Parts: sequence; C-alpha cells; structure tokens
Amino acid sequence: MESKILECIKDNKLIKTGEFIGVAVSGGADSMALLNFLNDYKEDLDCEIVAITVDHMLRGENSLGDAMFVKNFCNERHIPCWKFSVDAERVAENEKVGVEEGARIARYGIFDKMLNENKVDKIALAHHLSDQAETILMHILRGAGLNGACGMDLTRNNSYIRPMLDISKEDILKYCAINEVPFVEDETNFDTSYNRNFLRNLIMPELKKRWEGVEQNLVNFSKACREDNDFILSHVKHDGVIFDGNLAKIPLSYFHYEPSVINRIIFEALNKINIYQDIERKHIELIKALSDAENGKKINLPNNLVAQKEYDYITLYIVEKKEIVDVYPFKSGKTNFADICIIDIKRTKDFAKKEGTLLVDVKKIPEGAVWRTRKTGDKFTKFGGGSKSLKSYLIDKKVPNRLRDSLPVLAINDEILCVLGLEISDKVKLDENTKMAYSISRKEIQKKNKNA
Repeated sequence: MESKILECIKDNKLIKTGEFIGVAVSGGADSMALLNFLNDYKEDLDCEIVAITVDHMLRGENSLGDAMFVKNFCNERHIPCWKFSVDAERVAENEKVGVEEGARIARYGIFDKMLNENKVDKIALAHHLSDQAETILMHILRGAGLNGACGMDLTRNNSYIRPMLDISKEDILKYCAINEVPFVEDETNFDTSYNRNFLRNLIMPELKKRWEGVEQNLVNFSKACREDNDFILSHVKHDGVIFDGNLAKIPLSYFHYEPSVINRIIFEALNKINIYQDIERKHIELIKALSDAENGKKINLPNNLVAQKEYDYITLYIVEKKEIVDVYPFKSGKTNFADICIIDIKRTKDFAKKEGTLLVDVKKIPEGAVWRTRKTGDKFTKFGGGSKSLKSYLIDKKVPNRLRDSLPVLAINDEILCVLGLEISDKVKLDENTKMAYSISRKEIQKKNKNA
C-alpha cells in the first residue's frame, strides 16, 4: 500500500517540496492510516505535516474522546496537532440542512480557514476506493449526469488532496494491523438513517455478494465517464462566461445551445466558483428555465447558491447575507468598506479622466459627508443635471438587485453625492473654478471559497 500511495503522490505532484500539509484526522482507520503514512514518509516527500481533528459535538463524551485520542496519538509521535470544536447541530439549523451535512460544512469551514490564513498549504483527506465507489453510486441514485458519475478528484483547487483514492478499505485495515496503528470506531457509522451509511452498510455488502469487484468496476466506470466528459468539455467553447470571485455570468445566448453543451457550461461555471456538492440535474434544469423567465427572477439552490436572470445573463453567485449599517466618514486615504471593497481617495490636480476613477471638486464635498449603503428616500442629481430617486437611477443603470444593498454611496443626509464606481452628482462635479480634486476608486476585497 505504501508504494502505491507514494507513487500516486509523486506521479500526480500532490505534494511539492517544502509544503506544509494539514491532515484531516477523525480517529478512524482511514485517517489514522493516512496520518501515520505521511508522518513516516514526510522526509522522503520533503514536507511538514500537522494533524487537524474536529470535535463536531454530536456524540457528547464519545465525540470529545475521539478528538483526544487523535491528540494523544500525535503527542506520542511528536506530530503537531490542532484540535477544534464545532457545533454541527447549530450549523445544520442555521444552514437548514441535515446534521450530516451541517457537520461537513462546519468541518470544511475550519479547513478553509487554515488554507485562507496560509497556516497550511494543502489539506490531505483520507477518502479511499470504497468512498469513491459509494460517492459515484450516490450521485447516480440522486439523478446526476455524466459529470456527477466522474466521482471525486485526486486533487481540487490545488488545496485538497486525496492520496489514498485508489486504496481499498481492506488494504487500509491491513496496513493498520501490520503497523500497529490504533484507531477508533464512530458508533454513528452504523446508523443507517444517514444516506451514506445506508449505502455502505446495507446496499454495498449485497452488491459485493452478487458482483465480484463491484467497487473497482464502479471506479472504472467513473474513469471512463471522466474521459468522455473531458473530451466533450474540450469541444465546448464558453469564453463569454464572466467570472468575478464567487460569481459567474453566463450569456443568455448560450442557452440556445444543445442541452449537453449548456449543461456542461453551467457545471464548469459552478466549478469555477467552487460549487461541487449537492448540485443535481434537477437544479441544472431550474437554472436553464431562468433563460425564459422575466428579468430579476431568481432561485435559491444548495450551498447558498443563487441563480438569477440579470438582463442579458444568467448569474450564479454565492450569497453572503450581511446587513451593512455602519457609516464611514469621507476622508483621504484608504477606507475598508464593510470588508466588501477598499475605497481609495487621493487629492490631485490631474483632472484627466481615468477608467475606474471618479473625480469630485474638493471644495464641493460638504462637511459630514459619509460613505454608507442606500436608504429609502435617497435622491440623486445625475451628472449633467436631472434629479431622480436613487432606486430609479440604479434601475436605469441596470445595476443588479443583488448588488444594490451593498453598493457604497457618498451621502449627506438623503442627498447622494457619489455612487461608487458609477457616477458623481452634478453638485460635486469639476468646473472652471476647480483648483483641487479628489480621485475616488475602489478595489474589491476577494474572498476565497472552497467547497470540497
């Protein structure tokens, strides 16, 4: 088993020289085997490792005991270990999902934080051949197409790696026995009310009795699906899809393509914004139906994903609901606006127009002007004259509804002086008497999102 994992890591460049690898460890046989293997071969792989164990607070003392088991194992072998506790039930309630999914969201939230803060370069997961076979079968049973039948990747986003994906459960248990690697058994693994446990404990054993090598056959099937899917994707042109962080905009014209083509364009767009889980064919059909809907129509999908028709596009984006109530005084320099963007204001005598920059007369900005979000009753005097409500102005400018509540505006009472990134009010424009101007620009604060 060791040589096979080592070959997989090196052939696929899963771990690079000097990388710091976080190993997700539950205390079960699979993750303990992976941790033990990487610890034994870290010098050969020229990497550093740290164990990451998460108490989901679902099984009381047993759950805590598993986390402490991992911690003690690491202490005995001088392996750095980070232990975390998360309230999986509360996460499930907040996200309106089952407890199993809530635990996954909470767990990966911690992994993502480790990656985003550069505390680790990659997260190693202990998924193996049986997990892969179960995942493929689950996707098929839930109505997945060719893309879903491809199963899990060895690596994704260059952040998550699965070195044991071709190793059987039997070989993992043999490895643990030979190398005296201890492990614990989560009693909920036998609770068949969970879909995966139902498949693992009741269905797969019966399939194995009837068809020898069923797990490997399912994995071979997935590899064939991947080859076919990759070939089709190589012939699908989708250069017109616009990506911006956790957002993808698909031109309406693409929805006239053949179903197999637009389906893949949608899946590829979702993958680019890090949506991999829980999207089924029925969701793809709902997204496609938006092309014939009225402008502004939207649907809510799993993983906080929203699909919305916005003029000439179908936009896919991840919702991060956050009410912005703070106000920010107008001042020179950089202002962090609610972790959405940086407002950069500089005094200048260069009045030449530059893309992405607005110019206002220094003397025309009243004392007490602040950056905030829109409010009912706001009015705006457009550049060149003509006053109207801010709401009407934003509609005329075709600003998507999802952006209006987080769009920074410069205001004094209910008078809007500047709509950041769009236009200034006629009341603060430069004229023949202007001696000094403020140049105003914005820079988006990009947030990483990983959904393994």
